Amino acid sequence: MPGGDAREAAKTAAGTFEDFPFLPELPARGPGADMIGRTLGLLVEMYARVEPSGWRFGDRPGRDTRRAWSWLGEDLDALEEFTQGYEGPLKIQAVGPWTLAAAVELRNGESALSDPGACRDITGSLREGLTQHLADVGRRIPGAQIVLQLDEPSLTAVLRGQIKTASGYRTHRAVDRQVVESALRTLIEAHDGPAVVHSCAPDVPFRLLRRAGAAGVSFDAALLTERDDEPIGEGVEAGLKLFAGVVLSLPSSEAALSDPASNVMGVRTLWRRLGLNPGLLAESVVVTPSCGLAGASPAYARKALAHCVAAARSLADNPE
Repeated sequence: MPGGDAREAAKTAAGTFEDFPFLPELPARGPGADMIGRTLGLLVEMYARVEPSGWRFGDRPGRDTRRAWSWLGEDLDALEEFTQGYEGPLKIQAVGPWTLAAAVELRNGESALSDPGACRDITGSLREGLTQHLADVGRRIPGAQIVLQLDEPSLTAVLRGQIKTASGYRTHRAVDRQVVESALRTLIEAHDGPAVVHSCAPDVPFRLLRRAGAAGVSFDAALLTERDDEPIGEGVEAGLKLFAGVVLSLPSSEAALSDPASNVMGVRTLWRRLGLNPGLLAESVVVTPSCGLAGASPAYARKALAHCVAAARSLADNPE
């Protein structure tokens, strides 16, 4: 979400999505509030600091880690305030192990992705940290049925060997798909509720994520191709939830929010193409922005979230 006011963001998240609030992230506050910094703050006995080249692992918690802890506490306090007495699904998110490994440097300046041992350490530390974080959220909002979202925008690039080395002249070797799947499963199994994996990149590996145990996949619907039809159809028939990013995260024009029904037309078209039962739409699809809203204005972000609600209602009322 845009801005730096935790209470305002929590009020918007809880007020707009009355049946599915979420814990906002406010990266405009600076390092430690960004998605990478926040998740690094969740790690247990692993710490990182900001260097000119980006986040880098270090020996002890520094200013950036303490800021991440402080801002997360502030955001949780705000969400707790606006969800008093709430019962139902509530989404929290963290960066998944592969995007984290691709984004953080080891002490030698190279990406943690270059070291299989470091990748295993990140997965283990993140699992422990998420377990603690989920328990904290559960204590604060006891009626919440927590949905864990793992943000993996770099997942496809990791699988294809497209993450650049520190020099920028080479790329790191592709990580074996079974290793990727195993690490994701380790984190998903740490949560006793549903987990969703988000990627706003092309060629989301739907089948791999299903095998890893994901109950849902979040994606930018504009990036889907016919190659995705079969794995999506298989997934829906097996109960997979689709978090379809159909509302623009950044406004190309205000006209983009003029007609909620037009935003979900592509979802209806996909359903017809796959021959899926229209009655499954309302229980299989969650309407979302195409990606994060941090780059939008606060006014547009509020409009986009309200537009998601209207578009979802249109889809449920008129599935065909």
